[in-house]
Parts: sequence; C-alpha cells; structure tokens
Amino acid sequence: MKKIKFALKYIAILTVLISSFIACDKDFASIDSDIINGDNATHFNSSQIQYDVIAYNKKLPPVQTNNLPVNPFGVYNDPVYGRTTASFVTQLNISTLDPDFGENIELDSVVLTIPYFSTATEVNSDGSTSYKLDSLYSNNYIDLSIYESNYFLRDFDPTSEFDITQRYYSNASTSSSDLINPVEFEGQLLYFEENFQPSPDQIVLKEENEDGEMEISDRLQPALRIKLDNAYWQEKILDKEGEPELTNQNNFSDYFRGLYFKAEAVGGDGNFLLLNLASSNANITLHYTKDPISDDGDRIASTYTIDFSGNRFNILENEYTIPLDDGDAVNGDEKLYLKGGEGSMAIINLFNGDENGDSPELEEFKSNNWLINEANLVFYVDQDMMIGDNETEPDRVYLYDLKNQTPLIDYYYDLTNTTYPLLSKANHLGALQREDTGSDDLGKGIKYKIRITEHINNILLNDSTNVKLGLTVSSNVDFENNTVQYSFQTDDEDFNRIPGSSIICPEGTVLFGNNTTNEEKKVYLEIFYTEPNN
Repeated sequence: MKKIKFALKYIAILTVLISSFIACDKDFASIDSDIINGDNATHFNSSQIQYDVIAYNKKLPPVQTNNLPVNPFGVYNDPVYGRTTASFVTQLNISTLDPDFGENIELDSVVLTIPYFSTATEVNSDGSTSYKLDSLYSNNYIDLSIYESNYFLRDFDPTSEFDITQRYYSNASTSSSDLINPVEFEGQLLYFEENFQPSPDQIVLKEENEDGEMEISDRLQPALRIKLDNAYWQEKILDKEGEPELTNQNNFSDYFRGLYFKAEAVGGDGNFLLLNLASSNANITLHYTKDPISDDGDRIASTYTIDFSGNRFNILENEYTIPLDDGDAVNGDEKLYLKGGEGSMAIINLFNGDENGDSPELEEFKSNNWLINEANLVFYVDQDMMIGDNETEPDRVYLYDLKNQTPLIDYYYDLTNTTYPLLSKANHLGALQREDTGSDDLGKGIKYKIRITEHINNILLNDSTNVKLGLTVSSNVDFENNTVQYSFQTDDEDFNRIPGSSIICPEGTVLFGNNTTNEEKKVYLEIFYTEPNN
C-alpha cells in the first residue's frame, strides 16, 4: 500500500508539472499568438502584481439532496467543525412487471448488495485480489439499521407548476415549511448491525459442485453485502404474484415505499463513505428455486431483482462545534469557513465590484492594456485552526461562477487527467499544497492556488461581467462538468444553488480571508502580465 501511495504521489507531481507548462503556453498564446515572438520580444516588459479581493462567508441552509450523483452514508467527526451523520431514504424498482415466479417456489436467500468505490492494488498467488476503498473518509464503527420506509417519495411537487420535480432537503423536508416526521421513515426494522465497518476484502462466493464439495463460483469487488430475512421478502414480494402491487411500478412504489438506511454513531469516531446506488450491481436479489418444466427434471434456480433506481435523498444531521454565520460582504472576513454538506462556503468579489461587477478598480485595471499571461487566486490555510490528522484536510476546492451557477471557462480549458479525482482539473483547480514530511505521510496543508487566467482575460478582452465567485470544498471536481447545481432553502432569487460535489463532501477547512491581520497569508489575486515599452 505504501508503494502505491508513493507512486501516485509522484505521478500527481509529474502530471501537474507537465500540465502547467502546457497551460502556461496556452494561456500566453490565447491572447494573440502573433503579438510576441523572437523578433520583437525586446519591446515588451513582463511583470507581476497582486490585487486585494473581498472574500466573505456564507452559511448554507438545508440543501437539496435528491438526485445526487452518489450518496454519502455514515458518521464523520471533523476535528474542526464537529460531527455529521448521513443517512438516506431510497425507493425500489422491480426488474420485471407482473412476474410469473413459477410453480412451488422456494426462497433460498435474499441478498442486498451495494458496491463500494474501490481500486485493485494486487493480484495474489491464490487468485484473489486485494483492494483499497476509495471515497472512504474515516473507518471506525457505526451502527447500521435498515427499515422499511412508510413515507411515499413523490416524483413531482404538488405545490408547483406541472412537471416540476419534487425536491428533498438535507433536514428531511420538502420545503422550509414542510418537514417530514422522521417516524415515517422507520417502519419495520429489516436489518441491524452493531459496530458496522466497511471491509476492503474481496467477496468470495462458493457453491456445491457435483461431488458435494464447496468451490469458488465467483469473486466480487468489496461491497455492502447483507443477507436479509427470507420470511419478510416471501410475504412482501413472492406472495404478491398476480396481485396489483406488482403489475406496474406506480402501484409497487405506493405499496413498498422504500428503504431507510440509518447511520448512528458508536463512541467518538465513525465511518463515512460515498455509495453508488445507481450502479448496475446495486440491488436486492431474491434467489429461489421452482419446479422444472418436465416431471423428471431438476428444480430450476432463478432470481428476481429489485434495484435502487427510484427517488432517493440524504438526511444530514450536523452537530457543529463552531458557529457558522454569514460574513461581511462589504469588508470581507478574517477567516473563510468551508464545510461540505449543509455547511458553509465563501463568496469572492474581484476588484471590489458592485452588484453589476463594476468598480473604479476594475476600470483602472482595464485601462492598463496589459497582456495577461497568468492569473491566480491564492488561499492560505489557517494551520492553527486545522487541528487533528492531516488526512482530514480536503485536497480539492471548487471555484465557480456564482451568478450563472457554472464552472469558470478555465475549467473547460483544463484537459488534465480525469482518471483520478485528485488529479482532475489540477491546472485550474490546484490541489492542496502540503508541507513536505520527507515520507509518505501527508503534511499540513499550506495553500490552494486556483488559476483563473481565461476568466480574467474574458473580463479584460471580451468585456465579460465581473461576476462574484463561489468557493466550496469538493469531493470530486469532475462531478461539476455537466451537472446542474442543487438548490437550497432561501428566498434569494439570485443566489440559491450549490455544487453537488460540495454537498456530498463531509470535510472542511479554514482559510485566511482578506480581512486578516496576517498580511503574508491573506487571500490575493496575482497577475503576471506583459506590457509594451513606451
């Protein structure tokens, strides 16, 4: 495992270095490839300047959690912010409508499977594969309960216009005035596991061969894999053959309203991971046998599958140990508190722009007629605030156009590696720079450097609006490529959405703002430019 971490560390460094050289060349050439060349370079001076920015906090109210790309689950104890507990409710979809299970069916087993995000690290001599779990933020114990839910997850909002999808929020509500009674989620208890902990072990399935010996029939990637009670599923599903409950999906969704996966803390720490319920391998499978077609044949083994492709949403319970409040939009804040989920974000105002983005500072900047070679926003981590294990510091933050709820143009220009989330868009959204420990251990976070060259060029050359920018933590910046942002409960018509990659991220960090007395660590915009000699 250490060798793998070591290799990825240097792959990441090499990737960022190469992409930086490419991007610098592209940023320079994008202005005008004919302006500067070997014949006339002496007529230009290159220089650097730093600009102050206004940066302030924004506390997030309950956030929309239905239709997330993945679902967080578990208990996460942030050393700075406190505890977050994530549970979820999901509908179930049946694979075959109005099924004919056969004659004299006997239910052998019912297995629930939700694969973990994992990466193979080694193939062993016995044919097994070793894995490490991805998207796992802590790995101690929690209590896991699965209930039949009695709450109906509707598709559309009856209080809005036709075909407006129903939104569900992190505080178990459908609006600021419509809270769902948690009791409705906790119907019959179907499964309980004390001291649950995700395992990275490969799942080995065995079956009896012709000689009556058990042999390996399949090997599966690590997953939440649970055997459920046969009697319940016999009555709930198999005994309903030919009944209206299984004839169409609408009837089934009203009859069997879904499952509630509940996480509860055990002691101090817990485990917290992201689950992909949309995976084709995520399902509940009923294994049963039935009579053969011919009288002298063997009984036929068969399955009936139920998946999680219906509506689902997360419930996030926060026990914060520090207050999260809205900041000073005029003067900026001393510290910037970034916390995922129903947490906190920062708003960035370049050139002290007014509500339309205009300002004397911006006009002065434009009047210089500079050629912008590179522009970066630099945020320093408040290391005194970041107590605890260095691994709890988020590696990525996400900067975006707050008004239009989209990535910046630099996001789309950045073609760096997308196989590993840690390396994706690393030229634009630079990963956390850490202290060098001289070993594989992670050092404390130093700063985030976010390149916004094309964004600044658009303001300067294309007269684009100097929009305010949003800054959040992110579990995976790739999620923002083609994803509509998620709403949160507010009456503000201009600012009412948040990136999904922030909602599913449990981590948090504290950065220096612009109103700090620590001049060396305050946030700033640095611009490398070229200007003609007069």
